[in-house]
Amino acid sequence: MTSPSPSPRLRREPPRFRIVSLLRREPITPRLVRCTFGGDDLVGFPQPDPAASVRVLFPAPGTTELVMPEWNGNEFLMPGSGGGIRLRPYLRTFTPRATRTDGSDPPELDVDVVLHGNGVASSWVEAAELGAPAAISGPGRGYAVAADAPPHLLAGDESAIPAMSQLLEVLPPTASVIVHVEIDDPDARHALPDHPRAELHWHERPAGAPPGDTLVAAVEDASIDNDTRVWAAGEAAAMQRIRRHLFETRNLPRSRTTVRGYWKSGRAGADDD
Repeated sequence: MTSPSPSPRLRREPPRFRIVSLLRREPITPRLVRCTFGGDDLVGFPQPDPAASVRVLFPAPGTTELVMPEWNGNEFLMPGSGGGIRLRPYLRTFTPRATRTDGSDPPELDVDVVLHGNGVASSWVEAAELGAPAAISGPGRGYAVAADAPPHLLAGDESAIPAMSQLLEVLPPTASVIVHVEIDDPDARHALPDHPRAELHWHERPAGAPPGDTLVAAVEDASIDNDTRVWAAGEAAAMQRIRRHLFETRNLPRSRTTVRGYWKSGRAGADDD
């Protein structure tokens, strides 16, 4: 007698999507654009913790119509999915760089988008007209910072610059902070928020090197004291290498680390949250 297949594990449904429109685009560098989204649907949007995340839903490439996905108990799928067909929505995950939901009419939310020549978000940001529709779900989990925060090591690629910028803004001035940033192009360099005890290191990834290579090397070479907290984010495979180094080589307690894979090489702009 054949045992019945186990039922699929259901996940908690993410926060509802809020309909917004593109209000402004502000170039920060030739590779980074700050997009301001706004709309009355953002009323009541929770204030995100530092380094939190939001999902942004875009129209399908080549279209301007926003089609809302449906939650199937495990993931968002587009209408028409079924019978073995999975139509995934054009969702991408970002750090909400700033929110203005009190006193702003309409309420606003900023996200910084890396322009890398392909990918749904990058292409949409470059082509969309002001007023174009999108939708936002969130916020996701952030990073709690204590008033007496210990020393921190921050490591990330270009996708993690907004989150690291937020951490520099909220880490107390008494905490020493070492920051390592991997970039693909010198044009990605720009001023990060001032912190009196921060030490910033930029690493340009050599042509042909796997994403995250210089970031992994920087973490491996870093001095990590007994009370240092490590926060790292970037390409998923590189973050897995950093996890192995921290946990297996250095034997750091997991409670002292936060390591997040923001994207996967070979899946440009994929939503990996």
